[in-house]
Amino acid sequence: MKKVSILVALMSLSLSVFATQYTSYLDYIATWKNVAMRHQQEYGVPASITLAQGILESGAGQSELATEANNHFGIKCTSDWMGDVYRHDDDRKAECFRMYKDPEESFIDHAMFLKRSRYERLFTYSVTDYAAWAQGLKDCGYATDPTYPKKLIRIIEEYKLNDYVIAAKEDKIEESGVLVAPALATDKKKNAVPSADSVVVLTAAPVIASFSEDPEPPYVRPLSAKEEKSEFFAHHGKGKCNGVRYTLAREGDTYATVAFSLNVTERSLREHNDALGRTLKEGDRIYLSKKKTQAPKDKPFVWVKPGQSVWELVQKEGITEKSFRELNGLPVDIRVFETRQQVLLRKQKN
Repeated sequence: MKKVSILVALMSLSLSVFATQYTSYLDYIATWKNVAMRHQQEYGVPASITLAQGILESGAGQSELATEANNHFGIKCTSDWMGDVYRHDDDRKAECFRMYKDPEESFIDHAMFLKRSRYERLFTYSVTDYAAWAQGLKDCGYATDPTYPKKLIRIIEEYKLNDYVIAAKEDKIEESGVLVAPALATDKKKNAVPSADSVVVLTAAPVIASFSEDPEPPYVRPLSAKEEKSEFFAHHGKGKCNGVRYTLAREGDTYATVAFSLNVTERSLREHNDALGRTLKEGDRIYLSKKKTQAPKDKPFVWVKPGQSVWELVQKEGITEKSFRELNGLPVDIRVFETRQQVLLRKQKN
């Protein structure tokens, strides 16, 4: 009898844990499904993959990386990462992970991260072929866990995440509210708990279109790309450093709004400024084309002060951060200078 009681207790505990995980997964899906679907439309990453990776990598938003660094996809620092960093034990102790100002920035960076040439083959697969995407992520080196594809596939199939892929393809983001829920096994003497052996599909009520009673506003002719650019420089002006033209950010500017005004992509503008993952601040230089790999001949080096930012220095001197770090043997995780020292801006002759 005692063994039976222990077995019942263990089963109840197991069901309780399952119910907690199930609820946290559904909450996560409900929170991020629309973002995942929009990113499928904008970047080509299947919504099912985005959601499954977010759930797996962040523990449905409950992991240390997610709560402390807003990092939902376990993306580590790379040589081009210019944002904040967070130290966390992973394959090695105190590894460098990307840190974001909010979770949505993590989702954006995840989509941009997968657009690297390393993951190019993924975009030859159909967005509905989640099995190919899951295996492709492992093959391209996103994760070292040999069971990574199986884990993603299990989450996608158990929570029917491919439904969001179809909804995004059919441009039904607002109407889509499909959530997968285990059927409830009830007992007269106990509370209802989820049973793992069956599922039911819960669908949100359809969205009913409504029309405003206000009259349509008068037509205003939008500015052409040339006019938009002229208007931008009328308020921003231009400067030049190391042969490269730049402008200064004003209050309220973002890389997205500046890129739109200049008729260039936000990605290219960020790359010109070593600013992937960085927020634009008033007074920041915004280079309009790629910076040089070294400073002019008459400026082979410069002295820096403790606490001075590496990024601020390369923006001031008009050289790329990658070349600056290579010149000085400076690791990517060093963000500011700790001592007063002389640093190179040009290659030295032997």
